[in-house]
Amino acid sequence: MASKSKISIPFFDDCEVRAVWDEQNAKWWFSALDVVAVLRDQSDYTKNRNYWKYLKAKLKKENSQLVSATT
Repeated sequence: MASKSKISIPFFDDCEVRAVWDEQNAKWWFSALDVVAVLRDQSDYTKNRNYWKYLKAKLKKENSQLVSATT
């Protein structure tokens, strides 16, 4: 079984973003909603969730890729 540990890491301006380290695949997984909250400087969870939902739909309609492979 892969070892995963949940943590929060400092992100822009020391705002916390939830993250999970996937030891087996050597990858970080971040909370999209936390990143949206930091980038929008918005603490309201519902507003951030709605913004992310709208953005995903818009990108899908434009055939844009939501996620990319990064190192």
